[in-house]
Amino acid sequence: MHIHNLSENNSILNSFIAELRDVSIQNDRMRFRRNIERIGEVLGYEMSRTLNYRAKTIETPLGKKDSFLYQNDIVLCSILRAGVPLHNGLLNYFDDAENAFISAYRHHKHDPESFEIVVEYLACPDLEGKTLVLADPMLATGQSMVATFEALKPFGTPKQIHIVSVIGAQAGVDYINTYFDSESHLWIAAVDEELNSKGYIIPGLGDAGDLAFGKKLQH
Repeated sequence: MHIHNLSENNSILNSFIAELRDVSIQNDRMRFRRNIERIGEVLGYEMSRTLNYRAKTIETPLGKKDSFLYQNDIVLCSILRAGVPLHNGLLNYFDDAENAFISAYRHHKHDPESFEIVVEYLACPDLEGKTLVLADPMLATGQSMVATFEALKPFGTPKQIHIVSVIGAQAGVDYINTYFDSESHLWIAAVDEELNSKGYIIPGLGDAGDLAFGKKLQH
């Protein structure tokens, strides 16, 4: 897997990530969602450098000009619900993309420190030969990303796979690196070193879904 960790070089992403982490700012839900969306735009721009391009002649009011436009058939797939702002950021740039949505969440049976990933909802177009972009803001253990891709397999085999995340743990990055093939790409804004005993990223930022949309009832 090609791993693109944008935090290895200083950029405006530093400000967006800092605000997401900052407890004095992150409780502003609208700003929290917007920061994730902006990070999605930046990651999407960086990802666009690896797409396939072809010249197309554009007619202007005063003449003609060749422009190089990407040719990939893109499908954006976000993991609900935290993935929605990230999905929107990507969709701002790839506005002609097809879209898929999947719910993948942690289900704790008895031990609060152990869980399984449960997929309950999935809406997806045909993926055969397309460029699949999997969007999830938090890449903790990597199990949700793998479970999502396994659930998508009946819809066809993508030609290219890109994973887009905001913050990940090194353990999660290593896990998906062993699962996805060597031609896949991970685009991530920051990588933290630790996971706690419950599988949450340290220092991370907390529960991205709750911070974006409000606390959920447990069942």
